[in-house]
Amino acid sequence: MTALKSGVSAPDFSLPSTPDQRVSLSDFRGRPVVLVFYPADWSPVCSDQLALYNELKDEFSEFDTQIIGISVDGAWCHMAFSKDRNLHIPLLADFEPKGAVARLYGVYREKDGESERALFVIDPNGIIQWSYVSPVGVNPGADGVLKALASMVNGKLAGEKS
Repeated sequence: MTALKSGVSAPDFSLPSTPDQRVSLSDFRGRPVVLVFYPADWSPVCSDQLALYNELKDEFSEFDTQIIGISVDGAWCHMAFSKDRNLHIPLLADFEPKGAVARLYGVYREKDGESERALFVIDPNGIIQWSYVSPVGVNPGADGVLKALASMVNGKLAGEKS
């Protein structure tokens, strides 16, 4: 399985954000979206990565970007994790069928039952402009995401020559 690359339409999905609410990728059409696939709530690297994106909220808002976290944890787990860590990023439960959205994006780790640590920057038209899969134990930071967003704003979209 290989992660989707730039220039590909981002597959739409609808996942629970709470036990009684769902969020779809198409809800954000017209603005950039960053999908943050991560292995599990409560793990040290995931906690650090999501805290970083939470702290950089102002930088992401300069690009009118929505950050969305996705893991195979359930909605109740996400709610407790988000409250404990004071996160202001929607966390979506790719819980059942387990990893269905991670599979669509080519980032499900069958042997672990979790997703890769993967980032996808999606433009306002729903096209993936940048993707990156980090080693599971490494926080990929935000530099690549911010550079990809800046490139979109400057017109250097996927498939265009510089």
